[in-house]
Amino acid sequence: MKKAIEIFAAAGVLLTALSGCVQKSEPVDGGGKIPVRVVLDWTPNTNHTGIYAAKEKSWFAEEGLDVEILMPPEDGALVLLGAGMAEFAVDFQESLGPAIGRDRDALPVTAVAGIISHNTSGLMSLKKAGINRPGDLEGKRFASWGTPLVTEVIRDIVEKDGGDFSRVKMVPNMATDAFSALETDVDSIWIYYAWDGIAAEVLGKDIDYLDLGTINPALDFYTPIIVTNTVWAQSHRETAKKFMKALSRGYEFAIENPEEAAEILLASVPEQDRELVVRSQKYLASRYRGDAPKWGEIDPRRWGAFYRWMFEHGLLEKDIGEGGFTNEYLP
Repeated sequence: MKKAIEIFAAAGVLLTALSGCVQKSEPVDGGGKIPVRVVLDWTPNTNHTGIYAAKEKSWFAEEGLDVEILMPPEDGALVLLGAGMAEFAVDFQESLGPAIGRDRDALPVTAVAGIISHNTSGLMSLKKAGINRPGDLEGKRFASWGTPLVTEVIRDIVEKDGGDFSRVKMVPNMATDAFSALETDVDSIWIYYAWDGIAAEVLGKDIDYLDLGTINPALDFYTPIIVTNTVWAQSHRETAKKFMKALSRGYEFAIENPEEAAEILLASVPEQDRELVVRSQKYLASRYRGDAPKWGEIDPRRWGAFYRWMFEHGLLEKDIGEGGFTNEYLP
């Protein structure tokens, strides 16, 4: 979340120059396969399992692709993607909006799939803090990364619950351990339930959780998402479709076989806690596709509702509505 709004400020001129560097011809490796690079948004976790499953099961190879999984740079996956230094990336709808909604120097990027059908992020607090509804944040310390998005989300949900946003203590916090932060510096923090929420269950923590998409349907946005370089995808449409076909198989496999999928992920990141990964994988198994007709399909009404909310709250320079995504590459 903390990079959602900030990463584009200094990138415009560089990206305008670099986006023209996307190769129009299709390179091949020594084995005759087409190299495709996909950059993650964070350390490998259960949001990414479908990528690792498709690679481990050789479904990318079956499509004639040699897929390389890259770790994200400091300034975010979208910057690398827009510069033509990767073909796909994992990112977030809330980050994509500012990237494509700028009047100048917009990044040439497009969302092509929602990894999880509905927003599984929200606000976590320890039970002792007594935060059972958004208005309860009054007088409490909220871990803020100082971005306009975080401020406006908290303002919106608190005020619509009858609370006084001015009494919420927005505490600058860059903690990577949510539970340490909750025990010391803050009372509430924005998390993905599939990771920190499941970690709370594993650790036996007594928590309260406020689901953002339930509180306000406009906040039921797509996070995380698969994004492609628009220039590259339009020039290599069949390759893009082959990648998405194999990737869809990977996520469908994770839906049907969460424990085996968890083991595939753990083979790549053995340092992760096994119980957390397995339980997180089981939690997401019913949520990757959710109520969508197929994995990855984005509902234009929900997509546009969030961008209209962002525009109304001054987070976008223009109303991009249902722009910024396509379902055309899905199988």
